[in-house]
Amino acid sequence: MRAEGQAHIDRIEAALALVRKFLDWDRAVRRLDELNARVEDPKLWDDPKGAEAVMRERRRLEAAIGTVNRIGQDMADAIEFVELGEMEGDEATADEGIAALAALAERADADKVQALLAGEADANDAYLEVHAGAGGTESQDWAEMLQRMYTRWAERHGYKVEMVDYHVGEQAGIKSCTLHIKGENAYGYAKTESGVHRLVRISPYDSSARRHTSFSSVWVYPVIDDDIDIEINPSDLKIDTYRASGAGGQHVNTTDSAVRITHIPSGIVVASQNDRSQHKNRATAMGMLKARMYEAELAKREAEASGEYQSKTEIGWGHQIRSYVLQPYQLVKDLRTGVTSTAPADVLDGALDPFMAAALSQRVSGEQVTVEDVD
Repeated sequence: MRAEGQAHIDRIEAALALVRKFLDWDRAVRRLDELNARVEDPKLWDDPKGAEAVMRERRRLEAAIGTVNRIGQDMADAIEFVELGEMEGDEATADEGIAALAALAERADADKVQALLAGEADANDAYLEVHAGAGGTESQDWAEMLQRMYTRWAERHGYKVEMVDYHVGEQAGIKSCTLHIKGENAYGYAKTESGVHRLVRISPYDSSARRHTSFSSVWVYPVIDDDIDIEINPSDLKIDTYRASGAGGQHVNTTDSAVRITHIPSGIVVASQNDRSQHKNRATAMGMLKARMYEAELAKREAEASGEYQSKTEIGWGHQIRSYVLQPYQLVKDLRTGVTSTAPADVLDGALDPFMAAALSQRVSGEQVTVEDVD
């Protein structure tokens, strides 16, 4: 086998190995057999909600396992084609087989990302919060840029975006906002974006045209189904009402309809002001609180599974994941995976897929990448 052909094979096998590790292959195959048996049971649909959950899990596992099996078979066929060409001295046949391996390697990388979205809540809708850091107008403007970036990313994927909570800055930008992103695998993709994002640029608000560094944080958690039971003690809650804020028009209410809920033991704070009804905003905020608590449990399980829970720190202001440099040069660098882009305008317009794919792979592989920060 030529070196270039072997390189394609190594790339395909690495992608398949990552998916098998993520799925816990033997357990996933057994689970799919169990689900297939349950689907054959005519009593399954006596409980429609339970049946839908079974069918949803079955579809995810069937797609992931089927992807691995198909790529494995296609790779074996392409290798056989190359070896046949080399044995017979037919360079054209060997070249065709190597071209097939190259195309398969590209497909394996793309399908790998889809297969890695088979987690417990990955298929769900997502809440995405953006909070401006210290720094006044600079950070608030940066927070609004991030809000637009994620809105554009969602639109590129055909997702629907609803603004649940929105607090404008004093002069420009926003202090914080919460987006409800609706679509298949919205949480699975967006969950990799939680952390601190740093912007370096010549400030448009500085008359001396000096370079400024701004920070904003992003937090992503899944929208959960009604049948997931999250127990919350009412005495642990502090509930405040206030007037909604926004850019004007229909975003501004004249009554105290917006609701903020603080879960005292955990310090989690959620808010909703999207609806004119205080009762509806309260229900939305309670759903967001349950989703936040559910996401915290998922993160704990994931960390325990990878043996990292004891050393894992809560995502906060010290947990920077990506730098966006606009001046004096142009570069976006992910500080977890090492993925870079020299087109920050495209990234800020929603071109986030390469960063998300690399972060998803890293969550499974556990590979640590040493990356020098950018000034």
